[in-house]
Parts: sequence; C-alpha cells; structure tokens
Amino acid sequence: MNPDEYNTSTPKTPHPGQHGDVNWWQVMAEKRMLTKNHDRMNQSAQSVGELTRAIKNELESLFPFVRVKGELSNCKIHSSGHVYLTLKDNEAQMPAVIWKTVRSRFPLELRDGLEVIAEGRLEIYPPAGRYQLICTAIFGTGEGEQKLALERLIARLAKAGWFDAERKKPVPRFPRRIGLVTSPTGAVIKDMSDVFARRYPSAQLLLYPVQVQGERAVESIVRAIDYFNDPANPKHRPDVLIVARGGGSSEDLHAFNDEAVVEAIYRSKIPLISAIGHETDLSVTDMVADLRAGTPSIAAERAVPDRDELLRHIGSLQQRQSILMEGKISGAQLQVDSICNSYAFNRPLQRLGQFEERLESAAKEMSRALSEKLRDREQHLTSAADRLLMLDVRKVLQRGFALVSQDGRYVTSSTELQAGTEIGITFHDGRREARVVK
Repeated sequence: MNPDEYNTSTPKTPHPGQHGDVNWWQVMAEKRMLTKNHDRMNQSAQSVGELTRAIKNELESLFPFVRVKGELSNCKIHSSGHVYLTLKDNEAQMPAVIWKTVRSRFPLELRDGLEVIAEGRLEIYPPAGRYQLICTAIFGTGEGEQKLALERLIARLAKAGWFDAERKKPVPRFPRRIGLVTSPTGAVIKDMSDVFARRYPSAQLLLYPVQVQGERAVESIVRAIDYFNDPANPKHRPDVLIVARGGGSSEDLHAFNDEAVVEAIYRSKIPLISAIGHETDLSVTDMVADLRAGTPSIAAERAVPDRDELLRHIGSLQQRQSILMEGKISGAQLQVDSICNSYAFNRPLQRLGQFEERLESAAKEMSRALSEKLRDREQHLTSAADRLLMLDVRKVLQRGFALVSQDGRYVTSSTELQAGTEIGITFHDGRREARVVK
C-alpha cells in the first residue's frame, strides 16, 4: 500500500464530519485498508486440494527413494492382498503400504514388533491428508544388512569393470566338451542332459559335482571352476562352462553372490554361462558371467546349436551348392558350344582338313616316286648282276679255261715256270696237281 494514498495524520483544516476526539479521516483510511487486504487474501487463498497437491509434488520429487529401519505395528492384510502397516521407533511413526505384487516377492512373515528395513518412495495420500511409505522391498534387519553388503560389492565390482561387456568372452558355436558345475542330483542336471541329448548329442559332458547351498558351497564351486581351468588337465578342459542351480530363496542363492565365487568366474579363461535360480533371480554370478541364462534348461540351449536346424541348414547349403554347380556347368557348356560353333574355332579345323588332304596327296606322290625309283634300281641291279655273272671265273672255266697257280699265286706267263716245278691247275669242276716237264 502506498503510504501517501491515505494520510492518517490530522488534516490542517477540520472536516465537517470530525466530532469530539474521533479522527474520522483515520477511521475511513483504516476501513479502506482492511477492505483492500481482505480482497487480496481472497484472491491468493488456495484450496485444501491445491495445497495438498503442491505438497505432494514437492515431497515426492524430494524423496523418490528411501530406506527406513523401524518396528512393524498395526499390520493388517486387506482382502485385496495389500498390506497396511506402521513403521515406528522411539521418536516417530510412519504409515506404509505393501502392494500385493510386491508382497509376493518377499516371503518375510510380517508381524507386529518385527524389526525390518523397508525400501520405497514417499507418497502423499490426499483423501486422508497424510504421507505414507510405498514399499518396494522389505527385509528383516539381518537380511537388510546382507542386501546392503551385496549392493556395496556390486558397486565396487562395477567400478572395477568386472561387468563390462568388453571383457565378456564369446561362447563357441560348436563346443566339443561342456563342463557342468552343479549338483549331481535333482532336476537341474536331468533337464540339461535332456536338452543336450535332444539338441546336440555329440557334445561330451564333464560334470564336476558341487554343493549349491550350505556352508561348503562357495569352496566347492570355486574348486570346480579352478579345476576346469587348470592347464594340467588338458583332457578335462571344456570349451564352455555352465554354472547352474535351480530356484530357491535369496538365502539359498547366497553362495552365488559370494565374492570368492565371483572372482573365480572373473579369472576363468573358459567362456562361462550362468543359470542361477529362476528368470526373476539375478545374482552377482549372473552379472560377471560371459552369458546369463534365465534357467538351466535355457543355458543348455544357448550353449549348443540345434542338430535339426544344423541338418536343415546343411541340406539347404547342399541344395544351393548343387544349383550353383549345375548353373556353372550349364554356362560352361554353352560357352564351349559357342566356341565350337564359332568361325575362329572352325577355321583351324578347316585348315587342318586341308593340310590332311595335302599330306595324303604328298604321301601318295612319294609312294609312287619311290616305287618307280625302286623299279629303276632293280633293273640296274639286274643288269649289273648279269654283267658280273658273265665275268664269273667259274663261267670262264666252264668254257675250257683253267687257272695255274704256284705257291699260292696265279701264274700268268709260261716264262714263270721252270721244268720240274710243282703247280696247281684249277678246272671248273676241281683242282689237280702237276709238274712241268719241260
């Protein structure tokens, strides 16, 4: 309000309405001020619902998640299945609600006087004008401490990079040996064996029996993983490992949240598939494993291929290969036919035919020439033989001539012979010895 708008001091000139000790100017100014303040209050006032919604929005945005420790009281299960209760301590109390779907996930028996740790969010319930805790989880105080320790472990390992996808090892597509780390009795080993027999019977299964719960479970599981990774046992080294356990309570699955088991899985050189509990259960083992499966049966299915699918795929590849091969053969045959029928291919054949004709003609000509040459030679030889025959000594001797020889040489002149010389005379029909008389 502007102080100059209404002057509450006594005016210099008396007002006709001023009587006795009453300052009517001041009374009128105060009346106007009260009227204006009343109008302003009417304009800025909020309804109960508006104010409650404003508080609801502010409170719920400030406390989207809380963890509260306290004692249960006034536990009541509604016909709808929801649980209404009060959390209290020595200083205060807080109403809380556990919806039916949340209650089914936590088998903790709720009773008055039980110390619990509740997680959830704050919510204003406008019809009652009060705030309440909407519980998303509730644990006994001991269980709650375990949960806090587990959350700290997960945060530390996540910061160290143990859950990073980059360090996950790929699972081989066609494993020859599969290592199983699970209980030797019960439905888990039977279910996985049935899956392997149906999908991939050629795989060799190597079972290392372990305790999956209890005091010695952690030691047993760590020993199994280290055994399969030991380089001293190459014949027992599988291509992939499966760590499996059936469903159970959080306490039953405690071994698979133990840091020793998680560390053994982290340092494993063999790709590892985890299948702990049911689909809704999530352990630290699942988070650090190379591959997580919702159930042991699903783990077996993800570890090996389906034999029937492989056979169908191979058949499809064979059919495709046959079609491609037939196409290539047909194409090659067409190319060969085209080449054989082409002018460039047939011209050499024609030239070869011409050469063959010329060769046959030349062969005939050579045969004819050789025959004539042989006849001439035969006639020449016959004539020469006749001439030689006429010069044959035996023929001459037959005509009455004789050859005279002395001491192994022929005598050609009578002067070479002296009386009394022994000579030999050769006739055409024999030889005689003689002596020169005179």
